[in-house]
Amino acid sequence: MAEGEAKVIDARGSYCPGPLMELIRAIQTEPVGTVLEVLSSDRASSNDIPEWVKKVGQEYLETVAEDGYWRVRVRRVK
Repeated sequence: MAEGEAKVIDARGSYCPGPLMELIRAIQTEPVGTVLEVLSSDRASSNDIPEWVKKVGQEYLETVAEDGYWRVRVRRVK
């Protein structure tokens, strides 16, 4: 993966806690420094994912509202 690229987790169509569970699975297998981008059509993900990321000590980068879904970007730091 090139610098600045993110591993995309397309969880659109999945509802809470699906998108978060997919992120948890991915974050456990990706190396430190990886940026993960969760695509979710579940509005709750735009709040739940950043809260979880901060709680477990990973780095929350941003949430971007797209047309009908959210892009939540995080970096694995440990």
